[in-house]
Amino acid sequence: MPVNILMPALSPTMTEGNLAKWHVKPGDTVSSGDVVAEIETDKATMEVEAVDEGTVGKILVEEGTEGVPVNQAIAILLQEGESEADLDKAPEPPAAPAGDDGGSDTQPDASEGSSAPAPQQASSAPGTQASLENAPPAPPAPKDASGNRVFASPLARRMAKQAGLDLASLKGTGPHGRIVRADVEQAIERGAPAQQPAAQPQAQKQQPAPQQSAPAQGVDAKASADSLGMAYEEVPLNNMRKTIAKRLSESKQTVPHFYLSVDVEMDAVFKVRKELNDRAQARGEDYKLSVNDFIIRACALALKKVPQANAAFNGASALFFEHADISVAVAIEGGLITPVIKQAETKGLATISTEMKDLAKRARDGKLKPEEYQGGTFSLSNLGMFGITNFQAIINPPQACILAVGKSEQRPVVKDGALSVATMMSCTLSVDHRVVDGAIGANFLSELQKLLEDPMSMLL
Repeated sequence: MPVNILMPALSPTMTEGNLAKWHVKPGDTVSSGDVVAEIETDKATMEVEAVDEGTVGKILVEEGTEGVPVNQAIAILLQEGESEADLDKAPEPPAAPAGDDGGSDTQPDASEGSSAPAPQQASSAPGTQASLENAPPAPPAPKDASGNRVFASPLARRMAKQAGLDLASLKGTGPHGRIVRADVEQAIERGAPAQQPAAQPQAQKQQPAPQQSAPAQGVDAKASADSLGMAYEEVPLNNMRKTIAKRLSESKQTVPHFYLSVDVEMDAVFKVRKELNDRAQARGEDYKLSVNDFIIRACALALKKVPQANAAFNGASALFFEHADISVAVAIEGGLITPVIKQAETKGLATISTEMKDLAKRARDGKLKPEEYQGGTFSLSNLGMFGITNFQAIINPPQACILAVGKSEQRPVVKDGALSVATMMSCTLSVDHRVVDGAIGANFLSELQKLLEDPMSMLL
């Protein structure tokens, strides 16, 4: 049977993507692992590999199409012995996005309908949870007499619902016993048992909507500019910019930020950095340390000394992580992405430097894998290279902290009662007060300062 290539969920929060480019055309033969398309997600442009082998029979979504929902069929793959005459036998794509009746309680698998990676379940990110709080609970997935979950295609599920059939009473003839359209049609003909009506959830008492002093989206900038006769260019937001706007707005509105700052003397870091880079060059070693490499290493070691800061808010609980996975902000065309140095406390400066350069390059080229920019426990944003002295960064939920680093500059300081000049760098820690208190944040900054002002301690 022909196989649908579906728009995959390339991250837990992805609901739609842009089909940037096709690497195949009708008539091309593909094997498992071949790159078939490029998808622009809310984070980057990523390559999609085929899961099944076969011949491309039909392209359903043209390249350049924006806002293609996850789980929508984008092409049809013909299997061995099939021709264009078999295209009509392909499983019908879902009529509605996941969450509507038909596909909310099961994920399509590669055996029926998908040669792209199976979509991951969406995470309960801030905003997503809020939008579902007042929705009626979804009915439980049907189970057979033994209590095992019943697997059915979205089309078969919708047909069974419309006909009032109990899916648990049907025997699937599809791959791995999956119930398909033909099974439902046969059941309708022979009069299979009807589905027992699900208990209706008790209606919730309607609460009056809170009054708002301003529109949810704020001032209409376009209407205001038009009314004043202002000249402007209107540029649609890409998926990445929409996601940044949504998540950072949610962070500022829902996370109680507070800020702690400290000035760090960086002369010792610059001295050690020069010595190590000179030694590496003399030995022909292929790395060159940056100041940011020292900061990443210092953050990781400080988190091991103050593990209460290596945390995440989880509703009714807090998570405290064993390893320091440092998310490092990297500016890319059209937005920002945070590749992660995993278990940074276990890695030396040379390893961190090599990994960071590779991650940053592939981030700018749109070649990062989802696991390379997801799952950090602490974030670092350095705008020193842009001449910024200090700033306050917005927390990246569910992480509890983000460190904002400014440029290193010479400033007058007082040492032992005498005025002198030192290279100073301002660091500002943004903290989620639901998880981390002021004393913990202060202890973290104190440990960070000690490590950077004595960088040799990071080499031990």
